Amino acid sequence: MNPHADTPVLHTGTSLAEARGAVILLHGRGGSAEDILTLASPLYREGVAYLAPQAAQHTWYPQSFLAPREANEPYLSSALAKVAAVVAQAEAAGIARDRIVIGGFSQGACLTTEFAATNPARYAGLIAFTGGLIGPLGMEIHHEGSLAGTPALLLSGDPDLHVPWSRVQETAAEFARMGAEVLTRRYPGRPHTITGEEIDHARRLLEQAFPTTH
Repeated sequence: MNPHADTPVLHTGTSLAEARGAVILLHGRGGSAEDILTLASPLYREGVAYLAPQAAQHTWYPQSFLAPREANEPYLSSALAKVAAVVAQAEAAGIARDRIVIGGFSQGACLTTEFAATNPARYAGLIAFTGGLIGPLGMEIHHEGSLAGTPALLLSGDPDLHVPWSRVQETAAEFARMGAEVLTRRYPGRPHTITGEEIDHARRLLEQAFPTTH
């Protein structure tokens, strides 16, 4: 069972065939590819392709990201495979992983961090707008491999209805151990949303990943 296998992948910005880099954006539970792709405007960089896969029935996996992993199968494995397929699509167009940024909000942010930890490489950047590694609190979140200096941005409100700040901290520590260059920002009392300040942080990451060419 692979529920996300045939869902669409939306695209804006430069075509993959002509792009110098790619940004993969993952929507949250109840959201859509159209929703998350609106970030392409404030995060625009010339010559970059923006890709947003759609989750089946608008959710990547049915339970909390803190549930036992088996409670979210086969949806979670299918979601990770969907991200892998979009990364492979960019790579097939000649865009190496060190020119691919992966980012997401909420459930999409959790998927972003889990994909990077289980598929470690030097990415152009990782952006988690309120999310962290997937699995129950207190679990061992050690992963093998290196993120090799990947810039990783972890942003979250505290308290958050869905994502405990402790998991954001654990994710930041694990990413740093894997060799990422991690920046975390905690926003006390911030509702479950993306703020302008967080978008500014993400914009700066993209400016460094894809500097102006002229």
